[in-house]
Amino acid sequence: MYRTATTRGGVATDNGESIVSLDQVPRWKDAEQRSSLEFETEDPSFSNSYFPDPLTSPGEDSGSNAMVSRFPVDHEVNSKIYLWRGNPWNLEVDAVVNSTNENLDEAHSSPGLHAAAGPGLAEECATLGGCRTGMAKVTNAYDLPARRVIHTVGPKYAVKYHTAAENALSHCYRSCLELLIENGLKSIAMGCIYTEAKNYPREPAAHVAIRTVRRLLEKQKDKVAAVVFCTTTSTDTEIYKRLLPLYFPRDKHEEEVAISKLPADVGDENGETIIDERKIRIKPLPKKTVPKPPQSPQAPDVLPISDVGLVRRNSSHLDSYLDPAFMSLIKDPDQRRKEQWEKTAQAQRGWNCARMLGFGDLGAPPLSVAEEYSLHSRYLAKANSLNLSEIAEMKIVYRGGVDSEGRPVMVVVGAHFLLRCLDLERFVLYVIKEFEPVIQKPYTIVYFHSAASLHPQPDLGWMRRLQQILGRKHQRNLHAIYVLHPTFGLKAAIFALQLLVDNVVWKKVVYVDRLLQLFRYVPREQLTIPDFVFQHDLEVNGGKGLIVDPRTKYVYHRP
Repeated sequence: MYRTATTRGGVATDNGESIVSLDQVPRWKDAEQRSSLEFETEDPSFSNSYFPDPLTSPGEDSGSNAMVSRFPVDHEVNSKIYLWRGNPWNLEVDAVVNSTNENLDEAHSSPGLHAAAGPGLAEECATLGGCRTGMAKVTNAYDLPARRVIHTVGPKYAVKYHTAAENALSHCYRSCLELLIENGLKSIAMGCIYTEAKNYPREPAAHVAIRTVRRLLEKQKDKVAAVVFCTTTSTDTEIYKRLLPLYFPRDKHEEEVAISKLPADVGDENGETIIDERKIRIKPLPKKTVPKPPQSPQAPDVLPISDVGLVRRNSSHLDSYLDPAFMSLIKDPDQRRKEQWEKTAQAQRGWNCARMLGFGDLGAPPLSVAEEYSLHSRYLAKANSLNLSEIAEMKIVYRGGVDSEGRPVMVVVGAHFLLRCLDLERFVLYVIKEFEPVIQKPYTIVYFHSAASLHPQPDLGWMRRLQQILGRKHQRNLHAIYVLHPTFGLKAAIFALQLLVDNVVWKKVVYVDRLLQLFRYVPREQLTIPDFVFQHDLEVNGGKGLIVDPRTKYVYHRP
């Protein structure tokens, strides 16, 4: 699907890699033609071999026909977009982008750039006087096949300053493209302008990059011939393949489906995040005359200067000079959502069946696709920025091997879930972080309920909230939940989850009474099982026909 710089190209460079011209890089718009070809030939060897359609999800109705797309189909803009797996230094384009720090140090630049360009690049960078975050500067390319190198400084990421980091990153991409145009250049190759050291989450950064490029091309499409998004890891490649159809739809189908998949906030006309609190609304003063106060026949026509201010201060018409919109602040989106939850829950309090049965508050309104995506992104970004080692040490949730059909397994130990020892908010963050790499494809959950009924468990309201944060991807890709040693109370709770929370996910529960029965679905060597689970299995099932190896913890049939 993606050609690499080491296997295609014409003239070899000094480092042994090949120069790749722009016509050897796949265009984004060509994916539509290749997809139609695959459909016509129905050759399985071509399936998912080019740019697969990441928006198609069977059984899911976008329901967005009545909405107007914020990123309509634009074939001219799409023809300027390329996706390349490899370093941009080997591409024969007008300019390549270097993600660096404020001092333009060689040590903090994009890996491999200075080695490919030669020592002259570092010498010229030392004469530029540094570069501010979000800005860009241009130098010669020296030994690179490109004509120029554009250096930009990405922001450091912190959840507390998410908006500031997002806008700074957007300004990086826009500054690079503006410098490209100012220097009379036409084509540019840019990698991901962030580093792991700066803690910027990959997927939110890709959203910012793609939408910023789209907005600038809409205004300057005649001045830019090609923008090549370069990825160096399979993770980034998959992210860009999934997000490009949202901002550069190739047909009406992708445009319609993207309406429901796009985040709630896709920025302003430049791709920057819109901050309602910082919008200053200024209106001209109304042309009204302030009436004079009533005067007695003996009062003079002209008041003393000291009394004029008094009259103005006491004027009842002072409110006409104040714009209420200017004086009001729009609340934080999370705060608005919280208030909406509380209001809905209060309205349903009298008839909340779940609360009457002791299952907790399930009266919160459902989330839209955009709200759910935004919620998941915020939690994932926060989880990646925190040290959650104390939660990991409790061994409540951990990664297993694979099940009998090769799907990855997540293990949950109910007896380790101690509410009195847990910060539930931090536990949710840990779950989001651990599940994120697994839920991208079909997976399985194994839940050990052994001895868990001795401890209090969270209510269904909390379970519903966790499920909403995990999102629809978790629901769609979950194959099964194998519950070992279920009790009557647990079965009742799962039945309530099926009725009140989600009939799709909780219908996938499979009850398993014995360990040997569980091993039919997940091989023993693929699971790390606590000792007390073996003991509980012997106590519950009486150890009939079983032998447990005390050293390896393997369970065998009695001969």
